Amino acid sequence: MEILKNPWPSPSLPHIDHQVPALRLHSTSGPFEILPGSEQRMYVCGITPYDATHLGHAATYLTFDLINRYTRLSGGSMHFVENITDIDEPLLVRAERDGSDWQSLAQKETDLFAADMAALRILAPEWFVPATQVMDLVDQAISAMEQNGFVYTLEGDFYFRTKELLADLPYPEAECLRIFGERGGDPERSGKEHPLDPVLWIANKEGEPGWQSSHGFGRPGWHIECAVISLRYLLGEDFLTGDSTRSSLIDIQGGGSDLIFPHHFMSAIQVKAITGAQFARAYVHSGMIGLDGEKMSKSKGNLVFVSKLLEEGVDPVIIRFALLRDHYASDRMWSQEILISATSDVARIRMALSRNEVAPTAAVVAEIITALSENLDTPKAMAAIFTWVDATESGLVGGSTGELARALDSALGLAF
Repeated sequence: MEILKNPWPSPSLPHIDHQVPALRLHSTSGPFEILPGSEQRMYVCGITPYDATHLGHAATYLTFDLINRYTRLSGGSMHFVENITDIDEPLLVRAERDGSDWQSLAQKETDLFAADMAALRILAPEWFVPATQVMDLVDQAISAMEQNGFVYTLEGDFYFRTKELLADLPYPEAECLRIFGERGGDPERSGKEHPLDPVLWIANKEGEPGWQSSHGFGRPGWHIECAVISLRYLLGEDFLTGDSTRSSLIDIQGGGSDLIFPHHFMSAIQVKAITGAQFARAYVHSGMIGLDGEKMSKSKGNLVFVSKLLEEGVDPVIIRFALLRDHYASDRMWSQEILISATSDVARIRMALSRNEVAPTAAVVAEIITALSENLDTPKAMAAIFTWVDATESGLVGGSTGELARALDSALGLAF
């Protein structure tokens, strides 16, 4: 797989003649504000490409698409980087199960992901970086951490020494140990200095792919991959030294709420071990998506795939609209009833926008922008849209369909 710049076609953002205030986000790390006209650096954790894009993925990337769009609408710029974890245990296990080549599987699912993102009108990242293309950078980063005293070896594997950096665990330590074990960690491995120490470099096992490095033939751990990609592609070639002009190296680290621990916590403390600096100003997390009252997961076999919905003829604007009806940070359920309701709602909005005479639109555009400025309050924005639809259906006139359509497209990514 290759490092790609602008990996899928991004839709243009129509201009809107409305003031765009600061974006206030209630991030996991506390209140956070993006000022109009500012330059932002955002890193969003990408997929492990062993399966198709499901609605949980779609909801996550939609969240950060809204932030990206809002920043640009305010006159600012967004440097946005996303990784692809194209070498990891789940990918190898799936390839072996299916009797396929792991690289071919990763490429196929990454191509499908890009097609799904384009269909959903997600603005493409500036850089889309596979882990397999940064092995030399990972090696350099581990060497830097070694010099700073944060690395030790265990039976050929290299581990990150966490004990001095565990003061800000997001959950009680016992819960962190449980989560760590469930999400790729090995807290019970004998010989580790601390159960929460994550692996940085895994010595090669027979039959698995590997790369030559100064730390032996093997492959990287999960967290170091994102630490390195985010620094290199948001800070530049001198990423090991950080950026002394900034209190935090990047502005936003993003992903689903299942990444709060261990992934985002571990990536952040590894960045600190490399550079001595704080990683991100804000950690923004989207909620989880369930199906018919149950958690949606690969193990349950109840995932709803974007590509499958598209194959069934579902309009992608309906998928996007349905995911916008709930707040990005909330855990929520998906059902066939939600899809049916969203289909009806989209048809109603389209009908209202097709009229020659519509209710005044300037106020509703302002309400949508204000709602988004308040922690991406899409339910409030949706309520404003339907207030306008009600007014239009009741015969109120004086508005411009073009004005509202441009705003819905630019701010919400809804092209009716």
